[in-house]
Amino acid sequence: MSKETIKIFDTTLRDGEQSPGASMNTEEKIQIASQLERLGVDIIEAGFAAASLGDFDAISKISQRVTNSTVCSLARAIDSDIKAAGDAIASAKMQRIHTFIATSPIHMEHKLKMSSDEVIARAVRAVEYARSFVDDVEFSCEDAGRSEMSFLKEITDAVIEAGATTINLPDTVGFRLPQEIGAMVKEMSQYTKGRAIISVHNHNDLGLGVANSLESVINGARQIECTINGLGERAGNAALEEIVMALKLRSDIFGDYVTNINTKEIYPSSRLIANITGIEPQPNKAIVGKNAFAHESGIHQDGMLKNKSTYEIIRPEDIGLDIEDTLVLGKHSGRAAFKDKLSKLGFTLDDDELNRAFERFKELADKKKEIYDDDIRALATSQMANVTKIFELVSLQIMDCSNGVPSSAITIRHNDQEITDAGIGDGTMDAIFKTIDRISGYQGRLMEYRVKSVSKGKDALANVTVKVTFNENQPAMIGHGLSLDTMLASARAYIGALNSYLSMEGMLKLRGGDSGDTI
Repeated sequence: MSKETIKIFDTTLRDGEQSPGASMNTEEKIQIASQLERLGVDIIEAGFAAASLGDFDAISKISQRVTNSTVCSLARAIDSDIKAAGDAIASAKMQRIHTFIATSPIHMEHKLKMSSDEVIARAVRAVEYARSFVDDVEFSCEDAGRSEMSFLKEITDAVIEAGATTINLPDTVGFRLPQEIGAMVKEMSQYTKGRAIISVHNHNDLGLGVANSLESVINGARQIECTINGLGERAGNAALEEIVMALKLRSDIFGDYVTNINTKEIYPSSRLIANITGIEPQPNKAIVGKNAFAHESGIHQDGMLKNKSTYEIIRPEDIGLDIEDTLVLGKHSGRAAFKDKLSKLGFTLDDDELNRAFERFKELADKKKEIYDDDIRALATSQMANVTKIFELVSLQIMDCSNGVPSSAITIRHNDQEITDAGIGDGTMDAIFKTIDRISGYQGRLMEYRVKSVSKGKDALANVTVKVTFNENQPAMIGHGLSLDTMLASARAYIGALNSYLSMEGMLKLRGGDSGDTI
């Protein structure tokens, strides 16, 4: 008996980016899409083309780069959204438009202020219009988990007739229990009788996203929507790595199903996205958390020494994890070796980016005795995060005496001119940020500040992530900074956030029509 393939629909670049603090620039999104392709994801939801010119640009460039995965753009059931989606994915080898409208009574009454007949008419129009751009159209019944079954069937009939090939049933607010989701999926799967693929998109508000997704497979779903590291709005989405490994390991339950995922790319994917977004999985996160393969209990350690299978159901190498933090390269390593290592870690840089990253690597190698894979990942992601250098840090000097006033002297390059100024603050970091504000002419408000060690040892790199608001009417910007010196990393992160703000200023546009961009 042949096995059925469960399609993996990754929405890290769309729903995952809606995680607070997870904004990514175009180059970072391209790198993630390329890694998702290596991972074997069937469909990459590359973004929401109508959300901003930045999203449209990223989706377009991903469409040009990715060849082995379907590239998808989300669109509300609005003509302008669908046209933007169709135009953005036009150059993709395999294309999909994913359109949606709310179907629950509470959403139709309070958000859409539309009757059920009006919602069906809007949905049919959206699918028909999307079919004028692509053959592969997915339709989502937003808030299906709280929708009436009779209406789900009615609208599903209508959109399948209009040309939808996948019907997605999202638990938008993460409210349903596994048996409830299973019953809904089973009834809809039996009702559609193979006319369309049944998909699910489960949020994790009650911690049941993965459980609901697995129950859906048992009951007829053949596509699972998920994200790397479980990123997403609020409590996030069902985690791709947990779903895939559960399907693989529990062959006694899921033996009739397979995925196209190359599990050895799970850990590299997780680390790439954690480095780019600055959002680390919790230490005890299943599959990819830093403690997922740690054994502290004496009883566990004894068992592990005798036979690893006593307490370890997954081998680290199955997900691409080398337990020994691999020592790589050194000060005498050449550009070719550096490029090869980047490629193995999932990065593809153009010549200019490679040259800049290699220069940073050589500088680091002169100062740091041992360089690890995570150091290389951090260098590469730092390079991508700061591709737009409207303002560039040239030098930083600080004075932080216990009996004096903390101050900083900073030189920044802007429009091929170097500008130097100094300032004081309530602390060293405050002095640095205020001086940057004085030089740039932009006043930022620090919303969040995080610093972590990239690898291990006294000479470990400091990776600083800041979230800064420069305009109260626009989203806060994320900046990343990397250095052996935490204050220097902080300055780079703050300037990175400023550059992101300036590059996005004027690109963001207001969205019209009914509100809501969530599934």
